[in-house]
Amino acid sequence: MTIEIMNVVVTVAGWSIAVLELLGIGIIMIFAVHATGYNLYLLITSGTQEKIFQEYRMQLARGILLGLEFLVAADIIKTVAIELTFSSVGILAVIVIIRTFLSFAIDMEMTGKWPWQNHSTS
Repeated sequence: MTIEIMNVVVTVAGWSIAVLELLGIGIIMIFAVHATGYNLYLLITSGTQEKIFQEYRMQLARGILLGLEFLVAADIIKTVAIELTFSSVGILAVIVIIRTFLSFAIDMEMTGKWPWQNHSTS
């Protein structure tokens, strides 16, 4: 590639990374604020704490899972388009493994099943 094209790719990748990271953080924050406000309202008006607590955790988990997807996408673009070194690929692998584990754990907590299990079986 010519230097001009490479500069354009790096610039577009940089903006893409920033947008995806902001989206990921924003989604997590929006879900957290919404879930907190909504469930505080339910707690004040109805009072069934156990059911509200479980629903609150589910709403937070959904927001975290969605936000993590955007953050992983940003990390992949950063590694592939900007910092393609053995070190950055290793760091990306560790980040993806940790985030994948978190996603599995949150998904299992939300559904009570592993992600690869059929939803009709227990």
